[in-house]
Amino acid sequence: MTIAGVLLAAGAGSRFDGDGHKLSASLRDEPIIVHSLRSMGAAGFNQLIVVAGAVDVSAWVDQVSSEIGRPIEIVQNPDWADGQATSIQAAIAFVRDAGHSAIVIGLADQPDVGVAAWRVVGATHGAIVAATFDGNRRPPVKLDRSVWADLPDSGDDGARVLMQQHPELVSEVPCPGDPFDIDTLEDLERLHG
Repeated sequence: MTIAGVLLAAGAGSRFDGDGHKLSASLRDEPIIVHSLRSMGAAGFNQLIVVAGAVDVSAWVDQVSSEIGRPIEIVQNPDWADGQATSIQAAIAFVRDAGHSAIVIGLADQPDVGVAAWRVVGATHGAIVAATFDGNRRPPVKLDRSVWADLPDSGDDGARVLMQQHPELVSEVPCPGDPFDIDTLEDLERLHG
């Protein structure tokens, strides 16, 4: 079984009213996305993928790829404005061709999820493996190849719709880390707090 790590970084971040795109905003002296890339990159997946769209992430991807000594593929999602589901579909099209049996998907605006959550989700068997933090489901989530065809093609719900439609396929796994995602300048200030 081979597993690809997938970091979703395609959205416009339209609720963030700071300077520039939210993924470029500084958190502990580095862009938000760099923290997320490092966590995914250290989790031991067979392949590393970032889905991009609204903003050029290549400099950050190159930086972390150099640090970890492994390539991180950038998959462009031309339909990113149609919602997160299109980014998941772009990733699946890429990994299907690569022959992977599962993907673990996380969000680029969750800088403190941490490597342990990525590893725990990736190592847990099941058709759909959902990370829980203090009992609440949050990314990352693992999707086995057997459920890829059931994922939505558009909208912002992505794997959430699949989990609602097929609760019998979901395995929850408690994870360490902080799943807080940064959507607004106030969210970023909370983490700086």
